[in-house]
Amino acid sequence: MWTTHFNHDPAIFMMQGGRALPGAPTLGAWVVYGLGSESQDLPAYVALDDPKTLIISGIQNWQSGWLPPVYQGTRLRSVGSPLVNLKPREEFPSPVLELSRSLLSRMAAAHRDKRPGQPDLDARIASYELAARMQVSATNALDISKENEATREMYGLNDEVTSSYGRRCLMARRLVERGVRIVQIYMNCTGGNNNPWDHHSGIEKTLRRSCAETDRPVAALLKDLKGRGLLDSTLVVWGGEFGRLPLSQGGVDPGRDHGANGFSVWMAGGGVKGGTVYGATDEFGYHSVENRTSVHDFHATILHLLGLDHEKLVYNHHGLNEKLSGVEPARVVKEILA
Repeated sequence: MWTTHFNHDPAIFMMQGGRALPGAPTLGAWVVYGLGSESQDLPAYVALDDPKTLIISGIQNWQSGWLPPVYQGTRLRSVGSPLVNLKPREEFPSPVLELSRSLLSRMAAAHRDKRPGQPDLDARIASYELAARMQVSATNALDISKENEATREMYGLNDEVTSSYGRRCLMARRLVERGVRIVQIYMNCTGGNNNPWDHHSGIEKTLRRSCAETDRPVAALLKDLKGRGLLDSTLVVWGGEFGRLPLSQGGVDPGRDHGANGFSVWMAGGGVKGGTVYGATDEFGYHSVENRTSVHDFHATILHLLGLDHEKLVYNHHGLNEKLSGVEPARVVKEILA
């Protein structure tokens, strides 16, 4: 693959939303806009990031942009309660809860009817209604204590190195099997570093650490999905905003600088042809030269695998039919399809 931007934030915006400026809907928001939700009791789009440190570019990684706010991702915590204040401070009898929720629903509807054309208000009311339903469903979905010891061991939950990322991978599987459309898993922000793959120095140590934290949980996720018959219907995508240059940066303890001209992502399941390598860089690993794939091609291919046509998935914004795949020509990379 190749991308157009060498700096983190523009490249992240490009990979997440198809343009280098902030404010565009992310891939997950587009998918939920196109496909809707399968679950009435869980968000359609979930982000699982490090519970200690927010990842680089923060919540813009799962924003809805100028799509209606109801399509934005929901950040769930992998430690403790999935959402803050999910449980009430006092427990009330079921008839009291049903009466209070019915009253709140009528009041919210009356308030909304007096203020038409306010998508933020609609999204907020929908969020509160979903939160009420999630009091049971979210807690159960993310309760990994119900998994057997073999599964916990496979994901590395008993190992300090892999436990945090492994926990999120296992939660992702539990969410997917309950109908959540999109789950984004983010890397551990070790030592408070909000971009843990950014190995400008000390790459010998830091790259080994990043791989050690993620390789085993990711392998477990693929194996678990396949064992449960979910891999064929679940597309797993791994990648970042760009790669690293094929030359050393720094002095005594060197690293690698940003490499936007040639880098790799991988996909598994969901209609992808297994064991396929598509494209190549030059002999130095610097430029993508064979079967060059743009970010818009990448997005068009993902949408195709999910049953969506990137040319027809549009939203009228300020008089323009906006698309995730942009205005320049983009193509589905059919060579990797099963």
